[in-house]
Amino acid sequence: MAEQKTFYITTPIYYPSGRLTIGNAYTTIAADVMARYKRSQGYDTFFLTGTDEHGLKIEQKAAEQGIKPQEFVDRMAATYQKLWKSLNISYDKFIRTTDEEHVRGVQQIFEQLLQQGDIYLGEYTGWYSVEDEEYFTESQLAEVYKDDTGNVIGGKAPSGHEVQLVKEPSYFFRMSKYADRLYQYYQDHPEFILPHSREKEMVNNFIKPGLEDLSVTRTTVSWGISVPSDPKHVVYVWIDALSNYITALGYGSEDDSLFKQFWPADIHLVGKEIVRFHTIYWPIMLMALGLPLPKHIIGHGWVLMKDGKMSKSKGNAVYPESITSRYGVDALRYYLMRALPFGADGVFTPEDFVERVNYDLANDLGNLLNRTVSMINQYQAGLVKPVAGDQDEFGQDLARVASETIADYQEKMDTLHFTQAIEDIWQLISRANKYIDETRPWALNKDKKTAELARVMSNLAESLRLIALLIAPIMTETPVEMFRQLGLDWQDKGHKTLEFGGFDWQIKVVEQAAPIYPRLKPEEEIKYIKDEMAKAKPKKQSRSQQGQAKEITIDDFDKVKIQVGKILAVEPVKGSNKLLQFQLDFGDGNERQILSGIRKFYPNASELLNKKVLAVTNLKPRKMLGHLSQGMLLSSEQGGMVKLALVGDEHEVGAELG
Repeated sequence: MAEQKTFYITTPIYYPSGRLTIGNAYTTIAADVMARYKRSQGYDTFFLTGTDEHGLKIEQKAAEQGIKPQEFVDRMAATYQKLWKSLNISYDKFIRTTDEEHVRGVQQIFEQLLQQGDIYLGEYTGWYSVEDEEYFTESQLAEVYKDDTGNVIGGKAPSGHEVQLVKEPSYFFRMSKYADRLYQYYQDHPEFILPHSREKEMVNNFIKPGLEDLSVTRTTVSWGISVPSDPKHVVYVWIDALSNYITALGYGSEDDSLFKQFWPADIHLVGKEIVRFHTIYWPIMLMALGLPLPKHIIGHGWVLMKDGKMSKSKGNAVYPESITSRYGVDALRYYLMRALPFGADGVFTPEDFVERVNYDLANDLGNLLNRTVSMINQYQAGLVKPVAGDQDEFGQDLARVASETIADYQEKMDTLHFTQAIEDIWQLISRANKYIDETRPWALNKDKKTAELARVMSNLAESLRLIALLIAPIMTETPVEMFRQLGLDWQDKGHKTLEFGGFDWQIKVVEQAAPIYPRLKPEEEIKYIKDEMAKAKPKKQSRSQQGQAKEITIDDFDKVKIQVGKILAVEPVKGSNKLLQFQLDFGDGNERQILSGIRKFYPNASELLNKKVLAVTNLKPRKMLGHLSQGMLLSSEQGGMVKLALVGDEHEVGAELG
């Protein structure tokens, strides 16, 4: 007996800092489509997804909500799992980087790399973006801020988020040691990175300029996996998150049977923005561990909007729930798999989505099913007879298109060209609809041509059976309903022969054919989707609204120390069009520096000298563009103008508000 073939596919593990959009859903649905397809081909399939739950951003998000990081990620992981369930994602494991077996696996990996000399202790200096959870060199920044002497004091990451300078002890991974070996691997395995344009990016932008050693620990972050031999260090995302692909299979644990069965992965499916981490850092880690590399790493494109990348702040984000709650899960799955050509970006518009549902699903597929089942009921008392062995030219052509479609579809699906695979299916749907017009069943019935009519009805039913099987990896509920209307049992493997004429029909269809995709009213549905997008846009609160957002107790208020301070000096912060830098006296003999983003409201800031202002003085200090801010000045907002909370001379410097 031949050993069963295996197939292992993964998504990236998602960072649980916020709600997932249809762009995030695209990756997981695409992986699910491939996993379902491979299962239908007889592969023993393992499909992995999960969450990347450590890091400073998680700490901050949890602190904002007044809860512990573990509680925060528990909630978010449950939310993501609920979403994947609603989208019929058939994953075999949902890994979380807070799982005990993952923690143990990462610690073992780190210590092995440390002991063999691939990791060493040094000091890290770099520009860190909290929002991106990523460090950048000065040359990688999209924008830099400099002081009068030309020193860089801040800047923006390529994403547009602010960065801050970080200096700390760190363990480094010797990436440079493996650069030549990785480049040679690329040459020897041209299908390792797909599409091929991604490989060119990696070589030209990162490998040829020279790989720098990679900082892999942090001492300024506490929420993470500690280094066993040096617990003040926390393992950074590169080793922590990327290792999930093997720790999920039991690597580093007593039971590593899944690892032995499924590794190396057949496909890591990732967005193009994280290709570098998966095609440079991850392969080098595996080389250092002496493990085989994944067979393929595929960097897909983005789901874009008309005005560029999908963004919550822009108000152009689309969330899966708003689509599936109104149109069903299959409409979204179909659209996303059809809209993004392999490796390229695709543009989502409400207009295009509604048009696809109306034309592809309602007109083409839905109408074919509805007409066929209705005619079988009307002309043959609901009975489908076996497909005839002798076919006329129309039947022969329909059978030919069906056979060619199956072969072309399998070739496209094997290489994740889902858009083209769907186009192949729709060619068969189009041919079947044309077949109705060619054979005119209503005329055959009128002329009492019983045998010819039975042949036509059987050919149409057989075409629909095959179409249901072909769309099954992509659309999870529609094919089941198609089978039900055709009188077939989806669970019966005998009904799933993927060959035209391969099923011996003698089946009674449902008595009443219901449209599986009723036509939408375009204007109404386009408006609905746009309204949902507008709802998702974060609403900017005024300062007064922010103050009213949540009631506090007197005990909470007692924690806040508000004092009267005298403004000794004020000047704009170099490289910023928002910040003013204040030096204040609070009566304790020590000057305190506070930064405030009110520059545009005080173009002549010198007018504030010697004024008295209210300030919160027991806030934890923080750095802004390289400058320490040791408190917060109180202000009010009215009519779009912000004014400092100034007080008169009757209030003494240092007096505490109470």
